Amino acid sequence: MNIYEIPLTPDPQRFTVTLSGVDYRMTVQYRDAVNGGWVLDIGDANDEPIVNGIPMVTGVNLLEQYGYLGFTGGLWVQTTDDPDAVPTFENLGIGAHVYWVTS
Repeated sequence: MNIYEIPLTPDPQRFTVTLSGVDYRMTVQYRDAVNGGWVLDIGDANDEPIVNGIPMVTGVNLLEQYGYLGFTGGLWVQTTDDPDAVPTFENLGIGAHVYWVTS
């Protein structure tokens, strides 16, 4: 199993990352609403959308339901102090981490 942490800061951001040899354009936004939180959009290297609006929750592979799209790994969110705590606006990239995992 290979694990790579995607470096984030607790700010809305847009960046390109290479995961398992594939370039992805990711956008991370915080939705400040009841039952809101961090969401992730993933696009290809040309910024064409692949999947949008993925809630960044803990305890599940965020990409599992999108296996038909050909992702070669999974994305997992985990919080340092409590692995099942949902990331807050202030702790993304500091106390809450996003990992690319391949087997």
